[in-house]
Amino acid sequence: MEKMQQHFIRIRKLLDYTFFRVLFFLVLGLALYASMYSNVKPEKLDLSLFSVAEKTIRSPATIEDKKSTEIKRQEAVDQVQDVYTLKKEYTQNRVDLITSIFDTASEINDEESKSTKKENDVKTTHDEEPSVSEKVSKLKDNLTENVTKDLPDSVFTALVQADKDELSITKDLTVTAINNVMTKRISTNDVENAKKRVEEELKYSTLNDDLKSAAIELGRYAVVQNEFYDPVATEDLRKQAAEGVESVKILQGQIIVEEGELINQEIYRQLKLVGLLDNEKSYKPFLGLFILITIILLAVNYYFYQTKTQQEKRQTNLLLFGIIFVLSIFILKVISMLQIFNYSGIGYLFPAAMGGMLIKILIDEKLAILTSIIMAVCGSIVFNEGVTGTLNFSEGIYILFSSLAGILFLSSHNQRSKILQAGSITAGVNLITIWALMFLPNGQFSGLEYGYYFLTALVSGIASAVLTIGLLPLFEASFGILTTMKLIELSNPNHPLLRKILMEAPGTYHHSVMVANLSESACEAIGANGLLARVGSYYHDIGKTRRPNFFIENQMHLENPHDKLPPEKSANIIIAHVTDGANELKKYHMPKEIIDIAEQHHGTSLLKFFYHKALQNEEEPKEEDFRYPGPKAQTKESAVVGIADSVEAAVRSLTQPTPLLIESLVKKIVADRLQDGQLNECDLTLKELEAVTHTLCETLKGIFHSRIEYPEMTKKVKQA
Repeated sequence: MEKMQQHFIRIRKLLDYTFFRVLFFLVLGLALYASMYSNVKPEKLDLSLFSVAEKTIRSPATIEDKKSTEIKRQEAVDQVQDVYTLKKEYTQNRVDLITSIFDTASEINDEESKSTKKENDVKTTHDEEPSVSEKVSKLKDNLTENVTKDLPDSVFTALVQADKDELSITKDLTVTAINNVMTKRISTNDVENAKKRVEEELKYSTLNDDLKSAAIELGRYAVVQNEFYDPVATEDLRKQAAEGVESVKILQGQIIVEEGELINQEIYRQLKLVGLLDNEKSYKPFLGLFILITIILLAVNYYFYQTKTQQEKRQTNLLLFGIIFVLSIFILKVISMLQIFNYSGIGYLFPAAMGGMLIKILIDEKLAILTSIIMAVCGSIVFNEGVTGTLNFSEGIYILFSSLAGILFLSSHNQRSKILQAGSITAGVNLITIWALMFLPNGQFSGLEYGYYFLTALVSGIASAVLTIGLLPLFEASFGILTTMKLIELSNPNHPLLRKILMEAPGTYHHSVMVANLSESACEAIGANGLLARVGSYYHDIGKTRRPNFFIENQMHLENPHDKLPPEKSANIIIAHVTDGANELKKYHMPKEIIDIAEQHHGTSLLKFFYHKALQNEEEPKEEDFRYPGPKAQTKESAVVGIADSVEAAVRSLTQPTPLLIESLVKKIVADRLQDGQLNECDLTLKELEAVTHTLCETLKGIFHSRIEYPEMTKKVKQA
């Protein structure tokens, strides 16, 4: 295991270089590409025109059939009738024309009548009254050439010969007949029929024959075509018809050809359209997979390099993530190979929650959620056998919900039994998710199928927990990772080193427990790892077990051996407990964080008691000889444990510890450490240091609170 850990350390150090980080992501990308390559590779179909399909072929995607759409639109356009517009103004124009003819004839008749009357009044002789032909000529002169050319002279003769009343009646009848006919549509082919309708309407009038004939001729002349083809309106109507036609689409999963059916030209065209012919040359699926993997890797890279963590820890987490992720993908791919047995829902066996729970315990919950999303996407591609299209959305949803359930229900992972509990709850979530996916399409399932899905959900959840429990110690040992569960295990009083402290140095054991209580509450007050501080406190003085009697808490009112030793020798013995403790912890392969607390809890502080004692014996003793070797505290937890260690020992030495005296002593010890530079190398702020001081004071006041003196006990003491 140590060799494996050394190998991982070497690989982790390589990740400090940009080249190897890029290489790491390339390897990760290749693993993803290799696992999903076969699932996106287009299916090879050996089909030819007019051959018989050996199996039912469905469309792999939804695609528009442009040719069929165009044919359908053309059919809709062809069904549109030409648009003809009724020109209503034509009716008025023709009525006005006929009216003007009648009015002109009436004016000519009136002029002649007035002229005759005037000549009679003055009793003068006059020439003969103008002849009919002269009147006709005069009428024609007042009309247009087209009118005189199209109408026969008999019409004009009848008009000039009629009296005023007859002419008025004839005009009214003619105009009415024209209006009645021309208010209706008259196409090119219907003009003659319309003329006949006018003729029929006037034929039964009470006019004399000459005027009736004239009226009929004028009516027929007035009736013209009033309905004309409108190209603009017709084109607009055709466009609307074309736009109203929905696109013809070949839907994903739609059967293009059934087994045993002849592949005719239309079917062959559709097969080609959806990309099932000559698909070996298609590069789009592989390009899509490449883009998808690139997005995944960029998301992972962004997560790791935007988090504010130490570089060493970041590289360790990156390597750990890579191993867990590749392992999950490997299990995913192996299970997907079982699809050859055509078992429905075989993908539900995948222990989806395993990767998420491992990453949450060993690294971070946010990264675990990101991993769940990535695994859901990959799973929907890997388990696409037997579904139309590239993505199996049901499998993706199942993996996502299962993994998130494992992460969320592992909120309190203080014991390994919590993992099994989370796995059991995940199995229940798996079952509910499967039922939801079964019921959504309103499918019909047998009791055997329900039992099968229940079994797969149970196996997936429990397998996730079992694999997590089994792999967790391997990752912890290989990477030297200290998890909450590991800390809980190390805090067990039956641990060999804790039993050693209890048996060989009981005073130190009691002191360590007191320091653990103090440091845990102080760390929690500033948001540090209180459990790490507690467990580190248990082991921080393990080095005292080598010479327990040289430490005052273990002397039990015995003679102090330091009284017979020179201060330099005593200082060496006291200082040695730090290095002895670190060596003892390394011998038991304790986590690095625990060893660091043991090495750093005194930092490079000065043994003031023996230094001042040496000052009394010598003129100028070397201060370096009375300082701990360090290093100084590198983390908040180490700094807090060191302060709590000094505070507990100092307060315990007080004969009458009052709240005011405790607070004064704590503040003095913290100030001394700060002035001595013992807190310079950790990221403990002054605000946090103030919170630590306050918490230590409150905790110590609770421990060393005043107690009343019981009367019976006092009486017995006096009698004794």
